[in-house]
Amino acid sequence: MAEKGLRLAKTDGAFFSRITTTITKLLIPTKVGINGMLISMKRSNVIKTYNEYINHNEKSKESKENLEKKYENAVVLYLEALDKYVMESIYKKVKTKTATAYEENALSRYYNVVHLKETQYAQYKYEKQQFLLELDYEALKANSKDKIIEKYKTFYADRMTNLYKGLLKNYSVQLADKVICDNAESKEKIYNEIFECLERYVISILPIKLEEGTQPYYRDIVSEYDKFNSFMAGKLDKRDTIEKRMALLGMSRKLFTHSLPLVVAEQCYESLLRENRHLILNSPNIKKQDMAYKLLIALMEDYNVKLLSTKIYWDVPADREEYKKFWDKYQEIEKSNESEENKAKKKEILFLRNDIRKLQGEGSQADYMIKFYRNKLIELGARKQVKNSYASCSNIKLITKKRRRSMKNN
Repeated sequence: MAEKGLRLAKTDGAFFSRITTTITKLLIPTKVGINGMLISMKRSNVIKTYNEYINHNEKSKESKENLEKKYENAVVLYLEALDKYVMESIYKKVKTKTATAYEENALSRYYNVVHLKETQYAQYKYEKQQFLLELDYEALKANSKDKIIEKYKTFYADRMTNLYKGLLKNYSVQLADKVICDNAESKEKIYNEIFECLERYVISILPIKLEEGTQPYYRDIVSEYDKFNSFMAGKLDKRDTIEKRMALLGMSRKLFTHSLPLVVAEQCYESLLRENRHLILNSPNIKKQDMAYKLLIALMEDYNVKLLSTKIYWDVPADREEYKKFWDKYQEIEKSNESEENKAKKKEILFLRNDIRKLQGEGSQADYMIKFYRNKLIELGARKQVKNSYASCSNIKLITKKRRRSMKNN
């Protein structure tokens, strides 16, 4: 009887386990439906309070602050509903193996963000909000909710822009932290994160902003945006990646003037210059080296014209004076009546001489680059080639001894 009872107990356990699993699978769609309704209600409230906040006509500061507080509270409740949906619905669907590939990927991304909480809380805070908002926006597009998207996308683009600004500020703070950036490798890692952040924004949010066209400076970045888009198809080599990032930095000077401070953008440009020089020195053939060199000249012009010409505060006054001399020469070339070909040639010579000055005493790799530059200056006719010749000096010692003897005798 005991054995029979034991067998029955085992059977009942398996039976109830199967029932529990079945019930869970049946309840998941219901849970998804409830969470979906909750998200829809919170989303509608966010859109309403957002429009009230940005379109308010009240002159009093207190009224504006109340509207802002109401809007921010609505955003918090909306994000909490989205977070609950991920943890209660998507997580359970993945656990019971009823999730789609998209849902599995979404949960994986969610945990990649959550793991930042212990080490990089500020980054976690911004990236989690970005993830939740993007998740809902993609769900609306997948379900063809065009009417809702039309009302939602202005809020979405505006909120996401602020989150990207916060994330870029956070990276800027990290670069200034000597504990975090204790070596060149850790700095390069943050530069890469900045470029990846800018790229995500330009791909997902900037098209909405360009469509709205609410800010005049959006018209100024269309050419840079088109240039960036040309790199979105096909596999990119190192040179293409540098050129794409150069376009991103160009747009960032308009889009994130305050969020990505000039000193940080300067460091990003210098990082690209180092990569480009390295690419030139390690090119497998003359053709690729020439292509990398042309990109370097374009990058030097971008760096000097779009960034350094707007720089006001310089840590070293002598550097400021040197740049003023460079800028005066550049302006002189730019305003001259010469052909565009001659102007380009003179600018190239100016860039090379300026970079030679900066690279002096920077190590063996810099010395190789300086030698490369000097050869280019010879090709451009801006430097004379010194011939390798020598004279025989075998009788110097003998002459010197005779002179010493004569001096002693005298």
